[in-house]
Amino acid sequence: MHTADIQSSLWTDTAIEAPPTSSLIGERRADAVVIGGGYTGLSAALHLAEAGADVVLLEAATAGFGASGRNNGQVIPAYTRHNPDDVVREFGVEQGERLNEWVAGSADLVFSLIRDHDIDCDAVQNGWLQPAHAESRMAMVRAKHDQWAARGAPVEIIDRAGIAKLTGSPIYHGGWMHRSGGHIQPLSFARGLARAAIDAGAAIHCETPALELRRDGNAWRVVTPGGAVHAETVLLATNAYTDQLWPGLARSFVPVRSFHIATETLGANVAASILPGGQGLSDTRQALWAFRPDREGRLVTTCMPFTTFGVRDALRRSTVKRLRQAFPQIAETDFRYIWECKVAMTVDRLPRYHELAAGLYAGLGYSGRGIAIGTAMGKFLAERALGQGGTDLPIPKAPVQSLPLHDLIVPLSRILVLYYRWRDYRA
Repeated sequence: MHTADIQSSLWTDTAIEAPPTSSLIGERRADAVVIGGGYTGLSAALHLAEAGADVVLLEAATAGFGASGRNNGQVIPAYTRHNPDDVVREFGVEQGERLNEWVAGSADLVFSLIRDHDIDCDAVQNGWLQPAHAESRMAMVRAKHDQWAARGAPVEIIDRAGIAKLTGSPIYHGGWMHRSGGHIQPLSFARGLARAAIDAGAAIHCETPALELRRDGNAWRVVTPGGAVHAETVLLATNAYTDQLWPGLARSFVPVRSFHIATETLGANVAASILPGGQGLSDTRQALWAFRPDREGRLVTTCMPFTTFGVRDALRRSTVKRLRQAFPQIAETDFRYIWECKVAMTVDRLPRYHELAAGLYAGLGYSGRGIAIGTAMGKFLAERALGQGGTDLPIPKAPVQSLPLHDLIVPLSRILVLYYRWRDYRA
């Protein structure tokens, strides 16, 4: 089975049932149209419906079909690359600290939605770990910890003995933990958001791609294969699966293929020795090593292959090697589930909020932080559609800037994997 097939994912086999939906037939009016059924779109539809808006969500496939249903499942309330002080330098004190506060609260938003709507998605909020794979990376770890701690985040620094105990791995030199983080069954979370939005009054139409978006008097008209929706407000929430619906948007980020692989269920003693506190981890490598347990005692890891040719066999070999190094207590395992998704990476790894035209808003570019920041973006887009928030936005408005030589950047980005591995080796 191809890794791009959703059936190749562990989450497809273990997710809760999707709520029933139908494709859109005919024309109708609404207060708002949301395009995209991932975390951002579903969160936006839920918050709009709870505020009393008549909202229609259009999804080309099914809820959570893209990266929202196929990621690693870690909920991380921190930036991919930046520290809080970096954000303040870039945007100024007021805007920078608003963005820092927004990111810091993103994981708590996810888990509060799970509790409030009783979403069965194996939610564990025991913290997120970032261990240092080299002694030279401990300075970076301390900087991240200190800067988030200065802003009141529930973080702690961990020494080498402590990180060995928390991870069950002998290879790390220390690390930090953000206690607001955690992990979930990502497809179940997406389906749970869809059900909550429907229960709140949202109309969700799956298997309904948006084919055309154009002004129609004072409103927008979104055309689908079987009909159309007229609304004053449109929210674009397609992230890495953005197409040419709005000029230039798909060329403003790099769609990166992210691969994931799950072990078979480990023996009880071995499973209990790996991340025994239930945390997930993403270490300090640029060619990321990420691990998290699932409810059945499997270990799910994220991979960055250099080439996708023969990727299933290549990932099996590289994962065995990685596990032997990180968790030598795993004597042997097989890999039934190997899957991939597309992640929208921005050049600076910061998310983007766009006001494309009157009544037309977009949020994307979560760069590997899509569960927390994507869900928060959906709530924020809903607030913008409702006219809330004033001018003190948590995330600054950004113009759409197409990347030069975009068609070359996408394949050449894979070469960076070799560079990242070399940098990690040098560290």
